[in-house]
Amino acid sequence: MRLFDSHCHLDDERFNEDRAEVIAHLQEKGVTRCCCVGSDLPSSHRCIALAKEYDFICAAAGVHPHEAKDAPADYLDQLRELLQDPCTVALGEIGLDYYYDLSPRDVQKRVAQEQLELAFEMDMPVIFHIRDAHGDMYEILRARGKKLPAGVIHCCSASPELVREYLKMGFYISFAGPVTFKKAASVVAASLEVPLNRLLIETDSPYLTPVPLRGQRNEPAFVRYILEKQAEIHGVSTEELSEITYQNACDLYNI
Repeated sequence: MRLFDSHCHLDDERFNEDRAEVIAHLQEKGVTRCCCVGSDLPSSHRCIALAKEYDFICAAAGVHPHEAKDAPADYLDQLRELLQDPCTVALGEIGLDYYYDLSPRDVQKRVAQEQLELAFEMDMPVIFHIRDAHGDMYEILRARGKKLPAGVIHCCSASPELVREYLKMGFYISFAGPVTFKKAASVVAASLEVPLNRLLIETDSPYLTPVPLRGQRNEPAFVRYILEKQAEIHGVSTEELSEITYQNACDLYNI
């Protein structure tokens, strides 16, 4: 089997002590590709640096809603430059987060919409972070009509009804550790709405460690637990689903 962790944060400080060791063992554990995703300009630079060092890592650059309030005046110009790097395969992660509200909601909306326009202009896929804000994000996307880039709803927490709407917009849907949790009925229900050719798997490591490893730092190698749960949900073999999700990630990221 070959696995593609479509969303991780290997640049995170929680990997500072053993990052090289974690990365060195990924391929022997079946993770032959992963995408390291930025949350602001400095982390985007770090992700690209990792992608330059390891040929099986690709990068995404973007400004997360938590960091929207701190985006410098020229952040779009800086992002445009980062997106032109050959190692950068997507703009992200971007979106809205009303759970923590670490940036004012009007600022989150403005920065998300500005980055959406940049992605459409540059024909880059988008990685969406949406938490407790699906209503507003859906309206922003719907208002754009056909001016939508390709993209993925990362670590999906949307209702089955909204998942169907995101699929109509052409987006991929990605699931992480929460699909393995004990109280995951709503996530499982959303998973069942996703056809296999639009499904991605991810860890969002070092966050959201899946069962049965809760309490540990999450790592890209743990994406196999997401794969196993999705295979169970969809009634297919892990071998078949690993190949499908691997190809889906390659298609989204134009690899």
